[in-house]
Amino acid sequence: MPPESGPSIQERLYPTLTCFGCGQANERGLRLQSYSDGDQYVARFLPWPEHDNGIGYLNGGIIGTVLDCHSAAAVVDTADRRGWRALGDAPLPYVTAGLDVRYRRPAPLKEPVTLRAEVVAASEGEITAHVWLEHEDKVRAEADALWKRWRPRG
Repeated sequence: MPPESGPSIQERLYPTLTCFGCGQANERGLRLQSYSDGDQYVARFLPWPEHDNGIGYLNGGIIGTVLDCHSAAAVVDTADRRGWRALGDAPLPYVTAGLDVRYRRPAPLKEPVTLRAEVVAASEGEITAHVWLEHEDKVRAEADALWKRWRPRG
């Protein structure tokens, strides 16, 4: 885990976003904070008691949300490094076009989990990231996230 010193990708690149999962401007949201760690991106997430799936584990919808939002950090950071800025008045340069989530084993509700992501393909038109949630060195869920260039219409 890289040292969590300095601003997260979300704080640095989209601090006013109100997304429930990663928006730093959403006081009632998860406020996920992701960091670059070499070729990967990493974040820690501590579930809330309200994220219970009804049988004592982390809810699948919350898992999907943090996978999507962590992949956003990897995608937006990659775009920023390559100079692919948001177009027009769009708050982000890319938006989720697909998220293929696979649940592998239960994720704990009362312990921190680690999120990791890698960008596997990138062009100005679309970026694909592989993202996963792990606990105790075991993958609990993973996803392939496809992000397309956001071209605001207006």
